[in-house]
Amino acid sequence: MTLDENLTDLLQPIADWFGSLGVPKPIVQWGHPVMMGIVVVVLGSYVAYAGWRGRLADDKDIALKNRADHRKLAPLMTLFITLGYTGGILSLVMQGEPIMESPHFWTGSAAVLLLWSNGLISLSGFGGGKPVLRMTHAYIGTLIMLLLVIHAAFGLKLGLSI
Repeated sequence: MTLDENLTDLLQPIADWFGSLGVPKPIVQWGHPVMMGIVVVVLGSYVAYAGWRGRLADDKDIALKNRADHRKLAPLMTLFITLGYTGGILSLVMQGEPIMESPHFWTGSAAVLLLWSNGLISLSGFGGGKPVLRMTHAYIGTLIMLLLVIHAAFGLKLGLSI
């Protein structure tokens, strides 16, 4: 039995429970992309903007406000994306699709791993305020947003193939 089959077997009871709720097929297929699109486009783009604005703004008050916004919203974005990742996997199981065969699964996994890793860098206080870790955090955040664009393209391709 493959890892994909083991994961599907593990998640099947949860998927069956959601399936018993009578959720219409279009919601099962397109609910995840619509909701995650909102999270990434609205919340993600603002979190990224606020993070960079907090670093680059010349006005100290504007920089402080943006850093505070970034600090408040980035953990929520990470939580919502993590929950959406779980929902996307359950959606695949509900539709009888393999989980790990799509690049969409792998880009989503990478994005979640990078989000949590970047959060840990922040929670460490950037290693005691080390500028190199602050810069690393900023560039990893930018990489995550670019990865999420690629992830969305793979997701659209996957959704249209189901």
